[in-house]
Amino acid sequence: QVQLVESGGGSVQAGGSLRLSCAASGHTFKSYHMGWFRQAPGKEREFVASVSWNGGSTFYADSVKGRFTISRDNAKNAVYLQMNSLKAEDTAVYYCAARWILGSDGGYDYWGQGTRVTVSS
Repeated sequence: QVQLVESGGGSVQAGGSLRLSCAASGHTFKSYHMGWFRQAPGKEREFVASVSWNGGSTFYADSVKGRFTISRDNAKNAVYLQMNSLKAEDTAVYYCAARWILGSDGGYDYWGQGTRVTVSS
């Protein structure tokens, strides 16, 4: 069982920056790849970024490439999302998720409760 808690959301002006944090419980954090997803009002949840178990590989949605950076600190059981040059379309609830490294279907196994990000233009 993995418990995930996001924090760091808030309201910012377009062009500003924000850093989201995700704190994970347990002693098996390194057994999971980690990802960030977001869901805007009235829209489906979408992939934002992911990082492998040891931080060696990262992936980003085209919409955030060059602006967002995902990272993790396994010693602190934490994953982060640094968001720069924010746009109004980045407004959404952001979710942290964990995927077991030996999983075969590509799906995420655990999800946080979400943290809200609002970007005003």
